[in-house]
Amino acid sequence: MVIGESFVSVWERTIKPDQADLPSDAARYFLKLQFVEADRARMNELAARARVGALLPEEESELANYMQLGWFIDLLKSKARLCLDLSPLDG
Repeated sequence: MVIGESFVSVWERTIKPDQADLPSDAARYFLKLQFVEADRARMNELAARARVGALLPEEESELANYMQLGWFIDLLKSKARLCLDLSPLDG
């Protein structure tokens, strides 16, 4: 299931990505978050299958879940960089 716009809006209001209000330790922790190698490999496999139109419905859902989680991680990292006064290239 793809997360709807209303969920995204609630998440953004909850995390407040434009406010530099994370403790430094939490911000540094969020900057370290990343997918493990097995998940990166699976995402690449799914993306390759998607490019040629060969995804099964359950694989489409799986890829959407990876994309949504990646967006959440990116949002947290953006907030963390703001809190630590880092550029987007840092972390």
